[in-house]
Amino acid sequence: MITAKIGRRGQLVLPRLIRRKLGLHEGDRILLIPEAEQVILRCLPETMLELRGSVSVNADQDFDLLRQKVLLEHSKKVIENVE
Repeated sequence: MITAKIGRRGQLVLPRLIRRKLGLHEGDRILLIPEAEQVILRCLPETMLELRGSVSVNADQDFDLLRQKVLLEHSKKVIENVE
């Protein structure tokens, strides 16, 4: 068992052994999932394409179209916040 300590500002330093085992490097993003009395740590993919296959779908997906829709929705939200 490996332990870690939470710092004054809530920061958690992952021990080197864990970072190496998971292939984590400075700047990588992780997902912390609280479950009952434990926290599950998962590495986040860097791009949407790395998520391909993680969710079952009934038809082929057009990632270019999906990316365009996401950018459009994001730009609408940005414009709303500026006005």
